[in-house]
Amino acid sequence: MGTDRAPVRFLAFVPDFFHMKPQRVRVSRLMAYILRHSPEEFGLRPDIEGFVSLNELVNALKTVYPEITEDLVREIVEKDPKGRYEIRGDKIRARYGHSYPVSLNHEEDTESRFLYHGTPQRNLPSILREGLKPMRRQYVHLSASRMEALETGRRHGRDVVFLVIDADCLRRKGLKIYMAGKNVRIVESVPPECITLEA
Repeated sequence: MGTDRAPVRFLAFVPDFFHMKPQRVRVSRLMAYILRHSPEEFGLRPDIEGFVSLNELVNALKTVYPEITEDLVREIVEKDPKGRYEIRGDKIRARYGHSYPVSLNHEEDTESRFLYHGTPQRNLPSILREGLKPMRRQYVHLSASRMEALETGRRHGRDVVFLVIDADCLRRKGLKIYMAGKNVRIVESVPPECITLEA
């Protein structure tokens, strides 16, 4: 049993944009929900790489927040601390976190030696038995940053355990690690033998 579960509704998604203004936080939550989980609910049709029309996304956001502009969406993308979003030409996508199949084509991380994952204590027994699995998402999310891994784990509870992932162990098992955000790394799964529990 892994820990990377997609939210059921966008209001349950809590981003760690501590420096962002409240309006941008709310809009980014909705952007994440639309781009990662439910574009069709808002009349959007992503391509195979998860891109949708930027203009159509802005119009979809306006159905909830009528004051939204394209400039605000671009500002959210530019200032996002984890690099969650990507604009390419006149299209936009989430760079990771999808609960529907997409072809992300991210650059492979061939250099990291250790990656990190924070999770509530209650998940530990199953993780040590079965490893980390993507659950409802396409990939397991890891971090190159200890602090960000802990912050992510604390979204799901305060009693967080800290897992150290041996990246070379993953590679030896044929599991490729991809650079999905500034410190975010994604992988199909993490076997238990590649996981160390840090005291």
